[in-house]
Amino acid sequence: MDVRANQEHSTHSTHGTITSKVLVVDKDADCYDTIKAFCERHHLVGLKAHEEHIMAVLRSNVDLGGIMLSERLAGLGEGARGLARRIREVRPELPIFLRRRRESADQPLDTRESELFSAVYRIEEIDALAPALTAAIFSQQYPNALVRGIAEISRMVLENQFPGMSVEIDQPYLVRDRIIFGEVFTLIPLESSWCRGYMMLQAEQKTLQALTGNASDDFRDLNNALGELTNLIWGWFKNRFINQSQPIHQLSQVPIIINHQHRYISFGSDDAQLCFKYVLRREDGAPLVLLQRFIFNLSWSPEDFTENQTSVEELFESGELELF
Repeated sequence: MDVRANQEHSTHSTHGTITSKVLVVDKDADCYDTIKAFCERHHLVGLKAHEEHIMAVLRSNVDLGGIMLSERLAGLGEGARGLARRIREVRPELPIFLRRRRESADQPLDTRESELFSAVYRIEEIDALAPALTAAIFSQQYPNALVRGIAEISRMVLENQFPGMSVEIDQPYLVRDRIIFGEVFTLIPLESSWCRGYMMLQAEQKTLQALTGNASDDFRDLNNALGELTNLIWGWFKNRFINQSQPIHQLSQVPIIINHQHRYISFGSDDAQLCFKYVLRREDGAPLVLLQRFIFNLSWSPEDFTENQTSVEELFESGELELF
C-alpha cells in the first residue's frame, strides 16, 4: 500500500488554519499539477494510492474529508462493479468529486450515477469545484482562538502527564468519515450556549501501555489513564471557553451508534468533525499517537463563541490553583 501526501503540512502547528485530507484517485499524470495546486489553494492535503490498493486504503483507519475521482477510473456504466459505487458502499459518508473526461464533459450523467457524486468538474475549470468543496467539507467555521486554545490546552495536559516526552501537533483538520482509531476511546459531553456535542480521545492499546508504563494485562488501568486525560482536557476547555452563567436553551439529543465490527461511530450528523493528532516522543522510543475529535452535532453557533477571562482568584477558589 503506497499512500503519499501531495502536500506537506506542519507537525508543530497550533494556529487556526484547518485542513482536510482528500484521496486523489486519478491516472492522468497531466492533471496532477493542476489538482495539487487546487488542493494547496483550498487547504487540502492530497493523498494518492495505487489503483489496486484503493479499496484497502478505504477499509483502513485513514481518516478522510473526501475523494477526488477521475471518470476514467470511476467505472461508470458497470453497475455495482464500478469503483465509484464500491467506494460509496464502503465509505458512504465521504463526498466524491468526479473529474469528467474532456471528451464526455458535456454529456450528462444518468440519474443513478449522478447520485454517487457531490459534484462534478472539468480539469480546465477546477476552481468551479470550490463552492461544492466548502459545502461538503468546510461547512462549519471554527474560530481561530478556539482551535489554537484546544491545541494549547491539550499540549499542556499531555506534557504535564508525561514529563520527559515531547508533544508534536499536526495541522488541525476536518474529516467526514466515522472511522474509530485504535481499540480504546473516550467520550465526554461539551455543553454551552454556543456549542453542544462531544470531545473524543482515541488511542491504540499499545500506545497507552507505552505512555503509562503499564505492562500488565489489566485493560482497566489503561481505560482509567485515557479517562483521566479526557477529564483534564475537558476541565481546562470548560474553564477557558464555557461561560457557566449563560443558559443552555436546547436540550435535544440524538442516538450515538457504534458498530464495533466495522470500527464505526455515528453521532447523527453529516457535518465534518474537527480533529487533532498528537505525537508523543521519547528519545529512545517509537512515536506514540493520540487522536482527538470534536463533534458539535447538537448545536453550533460560532458567532456566540467567547473566551473566558478567568482571574487568579477564581482559580484559587475553584481549587485549580494552590500555593506551593
